[in-house]
Order: sequence, then C-alpha cells, then structure tokens
Amino acid sequence: MATTKTASKNSSKTEVKIGVSDSTHEINFETVSTQSEVIAKVNEAIKSATVLALTDSRGREILVPHNKISYVEVGESADRRVGFANL
Repeated sequence: MATTKTASKNSSKTEVKIGVSDSTHEINFETVSTQSEVIAKVNEAIKSATVLALTDSRGREILVPHNKISYVEVGESADRRVGFANL
C-alpha cells in the first residue's frame, strides 16, 4: 500500500528554538514564517523591550518576554523520517 504526502512541497517551515533564562527547558516549534521574518521579530522585541510574539505552524501564539530570551536558533525544518528505510 502506497501513501502520499498531503503537505505541499512549496510550504517550507522554519524551526525555531528559544532558550528561556532561569529555565532548563527550551521552546521548540515550527512556523510558516521565513527565517528573516523570525529574526526581524526577535530583534524588534529586544530593541523595543516588548514581548516576542510568534505563531507556530498550527496557529498557536507563542509569547516570550524580551528580558527572558537567552538565545534563539532559527533554521529550516527537516522532514522527519520514521522506520528502517535505507538512507
């Protein structure tokens, strides 16, 4: 039985990882925003001392106070492979 992907190849997602100060956990999520859009929003939140507001790929809003941001990693999301297929 063959299955096909329902997601379009044109819809690229950006993976975002935010380190939060005074916490051992990170915030990890995917967004449909581009890398440059995410970086611009992070820079603006820090520069204007406001809350960083990003939307994940499921439509949920992620809010992080500017003074709690330790680091932000932004990169292209890779397809996750499951199983024992040859690479």
